[in-house]
Amino acid sequence: MSLRVMSPAMLNAWSQTLVRAMSTQGGAKNIGFVGLGNMGANMASNLIKAGHKLHVLDISKPACEGLAAKGATVYAKTSELAKNSDFVITMLPNNAIVDASYDEMTADGSLQKKISAKGARFIDAPVSGGVPGAEQATLTFMVGGTEAEYNAVKAVLECMGKKITHCGVYGMGQAAKLCNNMMLAISMIGVSEAMNLAVRQGLDANVFAEIINSSTGRCWASEIYNPVPGVCPTAPANRDYAGGFSSALITKDLGLASGVANASNSPIPLGSLAHKVYQSLCDKGLGNKDFSVVYDLMKKEKFSV
Repeated sequence: MSLRVMSPAMLNAWSQTLVRAMSTQGGAKNIGFVGLGNMGANMASNLIKAGHKLHVLDISKPACEGLAAKGATVYAKTSELAKNSDFVITMLPNNAIVDASYDEMTADGSLQKKISAKGARFIDAPVSGGVPGAEQATLTFMVGGTEAEYNAVKAVLECMGKKITHCGVYGMGQAAKLCNNMMLAISMIGVSEAMNLAVRQGLDANVFAEIINSSTGRCWASEIYNPVPGVCPTAPANRDYAGGFSSALITKDLGLASGVANASNSPIPLGSLAHKVYQSLCDKGLGNKDFSVVYDLMKKEKFSV
């Protein structure tokens, strides 16, 4: 079962879960985890805290060493990791890396077909909640797959999140995530515009944030992830927009949403504009910065689409 989980972080890292032992319910599991970035390392740590045995792989040696210190076994090949795992979760930044990882594990075919052909099952289950949600095990999982597959992985997902929703058949988790991330991008741009306008009029940023968050403008981007440094202590804005959910990843998600919108003849005027805004950030070399960096450009009067 492959579970698409996106940061971010995301998040927009994909998380897939390959389930070999669908009949085993409850108790500690051997869980493979591929991808130990900002989201993945925290999610894997929470699985260890819940009592599961972790088998991990990442291109970053320090990331692997960090999990090894907590009791995980480190692997150099996904094929070996998969052999020792009841479930395999991947938390990776793009489809090309996901495909390469599963090619090594299964060696042929399309992703869902190649996994099914090997006697395993596949679900998509993107995540929402960002790095704070990954750290605190409060992520939201949007699961696409059969009811039986959803029930088989739910207990594992509950070690990493607080809201596990079955969205429907394969692909529906991904559909929910793209729509959510499009709305997230739009709201972050809106919060950045409003905060910048308020500050330029002389309002204190913290005072205005309190007003927003007790009024109708309240949203996740204003309350939990405010783009103005000093407003939310744990937000990337306080770390020069390092870490978090990169502008490159949300730009990719917005591009995917645009493609789906065209295919379904769905108008997304604000989604399309948000895509242009974030593409411009990437063009300015800010793709590795958290997507809340859009505020910094507005503040410096360097913003244009």
